[in-house]
Amino acid sequence: MPRRWRKSSRSGGIADSDCVEVSFAHDVAVRDSKNASGPVLAFAPARWREFLRHVSR
Repeated sequence: MPRRWRKSSRSGGIADSDCVEVSFAHDVAVRDSKNASGPVLAFAPARWREFLRHVSR
């Protein structure tokens, strides 16, 4: 089953904006929205929550 990728609504929908996309499945995957076929970072859900907790401070 292909991943469903999301981009932040705060990105403004501009095609050439610097954004990342995220996909939630058994893991959390992150990629560069301008390079959809490029590398993907994958995180365990617990590590993703920890990351969000730290960056939202």
